[in-house]
Amino acid sequence: MSPLDGVLVVAIEQAVAVPYASRLLADLGARVIKVERPGRGDFARDYDTACGRVSSYFAWVNGGKESLCLDLKRPSGRRALGALIGRADVVLCNLSPPAARRLGLDAETLRATRPALVVGELSGYGEGGPYGGRKAFDALIQSEVGLIDLTGDGKVSARAGISIADIAAGVQLHAAVLAALLCRQRTGQGATLRLSLLDALAEWMHQPLLYAAGTGQVPARHGAHHPTIAPYGPFGCADGGTVHLAVQNEGQWRRLCSEVLGRAEIAEDRRFATVADRVAHREELHSELRACFKGMSADDLLAALDAADVPAARTRRVIDLVSHPQLVARDRIRTVPVPGGSVAMLRPPVDTWPTPTPTVPAVGKHTESVLRWLGFGPAEIAEVVAESDQSG
Repeated sequence: MSPLDGVLVVAIEQAVAVPYASRLLADLGARVIKVERPGRGDFARDYDTACGRVSSYFAWVNGGKESLCLDLKRPSGRRALGALIGRADVVLCNLSPPAARRLGLDAETLRATRPALVVGELSGYGEGGPYGGRKAFDALIQSEVGLIDLTGDGKVSARAGISIADIAAGVQLHAAVLAALLCRQRTGQGATLRLSLLDALAEWMHQPLLYAAGTGQVPARHGAHHPTIAPYGPFGCADGGTVHLAVQNEGQWRRLCSEVLGRAEIAEDRRFATVADRVAHREELHSELRACFKGMSADDLLAALDAADVPAARTRRVIDLVSHPQLVARDRIRTVPVPGGSVAMLRPPVDTWPTPTPTVPAVGKHTESVLRWLGFGPAEIAEVVAESDQSG
């Protein structure tokens, strides 16, 4: 039995953040019914064509869900959604707050008659304030919280290579829903959960914020090297491979010098006496390390680092992830059906409970079956489907 067996989540969602939260709930056994607009449905379906007929984003965050296509501008669509929400334990929505209110899908309206309902609302910047009406997307939030300012190399800044604001919001919404369900079990009361992309990613920026406030200096950009710890970053080897060091304490530093480099005297060099000294003399430190590493293959260097108990890793390409030896050895890859084919995907990272292989749904695939489950008769189902088809 999965922990959320019997929990119904209605997700009025699109893009990444809320879909990721609801997929995490589906991973734990919740029944997630995704409400999509007529036609192409969630616009994230069309971001790319990497996974059959849907995008890599959509395949990633929508496995294990049912797709219900409704035109919420039509009475039949609103009636069907109302019947569905009447059975829901959780409603998640990332429509803009004004749009949600116009459709009666805001938390106040939904919980006025069902106070035990858990409602999660996600916006870009939160209501009120000078940014309340702005549209927000992942890269814009990365800019606003200072992440792009920290990311890159030297004078060149960069966005993080993944949708990290969406991920931050999805993870925190998922955790809040779990807490709200636990609270409801104890008290009988639901909850209104509100968060914004800005707040979610700003929370993850606490450490660099505290560092900058405490030192008066914003951490400099050093590419893949750590801004405030050294040696901590990638180093090239003789065979063209790259090994990423992560030396974080004095024991690791001394073992690196004596057991891997064979030069214990480097650890005694006053320029490299402390972490702060090594950061201050980063270029000289890297020169010493590169002189030693240039005669070693990546495999030999990694083996020596492992033997000396110095943290390190290979720098790999993302395309190699599904063949990573550790993931393969632990059977962490599975084949997932998607519209138009199938793709290799990772299993959920927490594997305490059984997780049947999910299917990524085609738009509206479950409309008729969900409506039948809600008690709609053939004529009513035909009306909902016809009006959705006309709108699409």
